[in-house]
Amino acid sequence: MVSEHTRESAVHEAVDSGIPSALADLGALVRIPSVAFPGFDPGQLERSAEAVAELARAVGLFDTVEIRRAAVPDSDEIGAPAVVARRAAKNGRPTILLYAHHDVQPVGDDALWESPPFEPTVRDGRLYGRGAADDKAGIMAHIVALRALAQVSEDPDLGVALFFEGEEEAGSRSFAAFLAENADILRADVIVVADSGNWDARTPALTVSLRGNTRFTLRVRTLEHASHSGMFGGAVPDAMMAGVTLLSTLWDADGAVAVDGLRARDAQTPPYSEETLRDEAGLPAGVRPVGRGSILSRIWNQPSITITGTDAPSLANASNTLTPEVSFVISARVAPGQPAREAYAAIERHLRERAPWGAELQFTDADFGDAFLVDTGGWAVADARDALARGYGVDPVDIGVGGSIPFIADLVREFPSAQILVTGVEDPHSRAHSPNESLHLETFRNAVLSEALLLERLDRRVAD
Repeated sequence: MVSEHTRESAVHEAVDSGIPSALADLGALVRIPSVAFPGFDPGQLERSAEAVAELARAVGLFDTVEIRRAAVPDSDEIGAPAVVARRAAKNGRPTILLYAHHDVQPVGDDALWESPPFEPTVRDGRLYGRGAADDKAGIMAHIVALRALAQVSEDPDLGVALFFEGEEEAGSRSFAAFLAENADILRADVIVVADSGNWDARTPALTVSLRGNTRFTLRVRTLEHASHSGMFGGAVPDAMMAGVTLLSTLWDADGAVAVDGLRARDAQTPPYSEETLRDEAGLPAGVRPVGRGSILSRIWNQPSITITGTDAPSLANASNTLTPEVSFVISARVAPGQPAREAYAAIERHLRERAPWGAELQFTDADFGDAFLVDTGGWAVADARDALARGYGVDPVDIGVGGSIPFIADLVREFPSAQILVTGVEDPHSRAHSPNESLHLETFRNAVLSEALLLERLDRRVAD
């Protein structure tokens, strides 16, 4: 019988030998501008899905690899292409579902990038490019770990399913329908969602809590038409004046959310200094943090509200005019334990009750994603923690995440008996969604090794 030490050494060798080709494959994926937002070329999503499907086929483990779509509920639209694959379990072994997404955020202002966003570039131990971390590196972590498993065991007993989504950054609008239509190919005992991050570049993390979210558009209207600001300013409230006044009531003097009905979660958080916050968030020395309580409690366990967009007149179009109406996109993060729709109702009620000078308010395009708390008592969590410790050489940390992965609620609903593990390849300096997004190469290698070790262990585990 092969010893555990020998098996682990074989996994190490397989991963180390596979990293150079993995980075080449990742670079090829980064070169595809697969943005799923409206107005971007959908053909790039097709290219990306085909490239990912080919990577899955080349692993040589799967009985089937396909590109599938599902309809977006309550619309005539079809969702973005997703890659699914399945290998049947044998001899009582469990099945693991590996999730990541191949779509990416828009690049924003090209001038803010130090190298072209879709030209993968290595600098100082990091790979720069849109999607290099979020989440094409998640796809490659799964693929390379599977390559290592195939190299160590020619015909593993472990069941494996893949789900590489194509619209996560755009809201996963067809996700629930896709799960329902493809439940047979995706059903698993363990689900690994590779779309989170780590404590730092050296310390792995298992995400055990995620805030929920609600996002909506608020239109504020005060006039039937635009009017001259000199002729009527001082007597007539313009929409921007009303909107700014109204939105300022969402926070108190400390910058904490001031909306009755939004709840916080009472949970301990590990030490995390203001200095670390400044370094990781890019907070200048002269700007003070907002909120109350420990810094991580503000990020993990308390609600937050952000104005993420407005259609106010641009600087180039500024004129001496009272604006009749203006719209804002409002994004709120919801503490674990509170349903997103309940949080939205509280925010809407707050704003309606405080509309200044009788301003007309309209609420549209509301989206909801519930928070998530991991059940850490299952065997899969214990196996994952052990694999992370061996892969990184450092014990993992259980973390909360201020961001949201709303579709996890859909996974829980569709596969209630599955154990869900939320992992990732990012570190606090990855700048996902921002200019100069990057992947720390050593973190990537350790993440791949950890997952390969987990797969090898599950290949020897009899399913409960």
